[in-house]
Amino acid sequence: MHKSLDKGKIVTLDIIMALMLFAFASSISPGPNNLMLMSSGANFGFRKTLPHMFGVGFGFTLMVALVGIGIMQVFDLYPASYLILKWCSVIYLGYLSYKVATAAQPENSNSNNVKPFSFIQAVLFQWVNPKAWTMALTAIGIYAPERDITSVMIVALVFGAVNLPSISVWVVLGLKIQKMLSSVKRLRMFNAVMATLLLASLYPVLVG
Repeated sequence: MHKSLDKGKIVTLDIIMALMLFAFASSISPGPNNLMLMSSGANFGFRKTLPHMFGVGFGFTLMVALVGIGIMQVFDLYPASYLILKWCSVIYLGYLSYKVATAAQPENSNSNNVKPFSFIQAVLFQWVNPKAWTMALTAIGIYAPERDITSVMIVALVFGAVNLPSISVWVVLGLKIQKMLSSVKRLRMFNAVMATLLLASLYPVLVG
């Protein structure tokens, strides 16, 4: 049974450990962020993926804090706002799936249209990432149900500390796969698979 960081109670080690385990399990599991980071690692390499990776880490930590401080109240007052957000997320992820699928360029192409995510893009992406919303809402609901500032900040900071090293694993995995993508044809096949998985990650949102 989950223990929450209720206002006025001492934050014990077992609560922090439970929160860290929840943050790790939810951060390292497959989802839009991790699939896109793996794809970026395979297509652009580790160095060019760093802004994307740090943007995810910072953006999600900020998101958890803002959700806990007040955004959940908006959903409580206006339930339709969550439905609007849900469909905006579906549409945007559909667009990103197309971009991932077409990321591999012919060897003689001079196209500059395909670029890795920037830091700002990755920060903003968290707000249309269904998994990020689910993680943030669940974390606040379980570990900071009173939504007091101290509990919310603890949850956000723990997620920030755990999230970045967890998502970096997917970038490294992309680098390992990169060695097998020695031709444009293989890279296209890999990106098509990643785009399909990105679309498949929307299934829980569509049936929920």
